Amino acid sequence: MAIMGNPPIIFLDEPSTGVDPQAKRFMWNIIDKISKQRKSSSVVLTTHSMDEAEALCTKMGIMVKGEFKCIGSASRIKDRYGTGFEIEFKVRTLEEKEISSLTDHARQLNCIPLNVAKCKYYLESTGRAELAQELNPDGIGFEFCAMEKKKVVINLEEFF
Repeated sequence: MAIMGNPPIIFLDEPSTGVDPQAKRFMWNIIDKISKQRKSSSVVLTTHSMDEAEALCTKMGIMVKGEFKCIGSASRIKDRYGTGFEIEFKVRTLEEKEISSLTDHARQLNCIPLNVAKCKYYLESTGRAELAQELNPDGIGFEFCAMEKKKVVINLEEFF
């Protein structure tokens, strides 16, 4: 509705919140076309997403309690105020023989249903002791421990 009639200024308040990725991309393309390609309207956009801001904006501002604290390009703002890291993971899909081997090995260890103690034993016996140590309420395996505490049964067949 905001873009009907090609208004000179379009205000969009978090337009992609709750939108699936495909619809978000489609919306970004429309906003980009209006503001950068056709240059028929200026778009003022509020968002919490730096990805969205970088994709759509030529100038950005950071507001704190209703006041602009800085205005500039994405690179200037990131250089001055950016902290943290962005990590990208690529996960390899297991081959059929690897899945078969894991299933057979787990059955030999009687890991159906799974529990923390059996998984720790499996990890230690396959040379992954550092992962076995993480199967605790404070480690990376905290969800698995929480499921066991709630007596949720996890069968190996659910994974393969």
